[in-house]
Amino acid sequence: MSKASPHLPRRRFLKKSVAAAAAAVMAPTIIPASALGRGGAVAPSERVVVGGIGIGNRGTYDLGCFLQQPDVQFIAVCDVKESRRQAVKKLADDQYGNQDCSMHKDFREVLDRKDIDAVLIATGPNWHATMAMHAAKAGKDMYCEKPVTKNIAQSLILAETMRRTGRVFQAGTQRRNLPHFAFACQLARTGKLGKLTKVFAHPAGMQAMMSGWLIPETEPDKAIVDWDMYLGPAAWRPFNPKLLDGFNFEKGGGLVGGGVLEWGSHCVDLCQWAVGDCPPPVEYDAPKDGQLVARYENGCELIFRETGWIPLGSCPVRFEGETGWVEAGDSGKLVLSSPALLAGRTVEEIDGYPATYHVRDFLDCVKTRSQPKGNADAACNAHIACHAANIALHLGRTVKYDNTTHEFVNDEQANRLRSEALREPWRL
Repeated sequence: MSKASPHLPRRRFLKKSVAAAAAAVMAPTIIPASALGRGGAVAPSERVVVGGIGIGNRGTYDLGCFLQQPDVQFIAVCDVKESRRQAVKKLADDQYGNQDCSMHKDFREVLDRKDIDAVLIATGPNWHATMAMHAAKAGKDMYCEKPVTKNIAQSLILAETMRRTGRVFQAGTQRRNLPHFAFACQLARTGKLGKLTKVFAHPAGMQAMMSGWLIPETEPDKAIVDWDMYLGPAAWRPFNPKLLDGFNFEKGGGLVGGGVLEWGSHCVDLCQWAVGDCPPPVEYDAPKDGQLVARYENGCELIFRETGWIPLGSCPVRFEGETGWVEAGDSGKLVLSSPALLAGRTVEEIDGYPATYHVRDFLDCVKTRSQPKGNADAACNAHIACHAANIALHLGRTVKYDNTTHEFVNDEQANRLRSEALREPWRL
């Protein structure tokens, strides 16, 4: 209390307090327009706060699609490589004109942040399923690049985890949100082609591989490259810089998908959509004459083939019914058995396979808590089809899959390939 006024009469004190309060109410309060969503800005309450994990070549492209969205705020990056952490931080900070993007080596630090709503997972496939399940348990929604699983067991656990936790999961199968592919699948799903008899997928290499080692080189300091974190759940192997870049080793010590799983999972995913996102085929033949034929329970065939396509760009698919057919590819164009299938419609042609529409679908579903087009159940069934085909390819014989027990029928050798051991402490 001031020495000059040791005793302030109660009535004078109340008058001064009321006057001060009135002045405070009448004084203008300056609120930035961006906080109110004006001037094209999105109000903070409407923004989806995102962190990125494993942002290399593909991840940087995905991140660019996120940064295009006005309701995204990207605030954290995690990567095992220091150079990538620095590059992504600069990208985000330049976008927002600040220095707010934090950098992390351990993805669990990103998942522990309460201010992050969703994560972009763009690591190598070795990490996808494990990291997605950690994210779900941490209460984060996620956009996860493909292939999203290493084997059949992971596919089933991933789908069950997303159902149980209620998280929004979008696999990076962005063609589901491109208009010409969506229209082709709609023709097949709605009976416009008659009863569906065959769906064709392009595997981009029909070979089953085993991951191996490269020549050991000196392991860098962990601050520059955290090799142990890069390996994660995969079997240990010595450091080699070639394993850090490109699309190579990531699936660990077991059977690797080759083109059937990697590029082929895009095409198989579209075929699964065309047949109604039903459970995967139940029988997979050994490859013959450059084709691998699988059969759904209703008799429709899923045919993996590398040749015989109409030149419509990469990732071609073809759907044949008893009364018509349609073929599509990454050129954005469709070829149909009859112009009548268009029914006077014009289907937008988008060349290439941009992920912007897929990212937008994900963000909308984060806000509405609805299922995106590349949800975990759809991804699970498409990946099981790829893994089972790859097992038939690897064994060189027919295998039969039971969608009730999720096992191969009377086939111990095939059943051993449904899963693989994970390196500690990364058990699912």
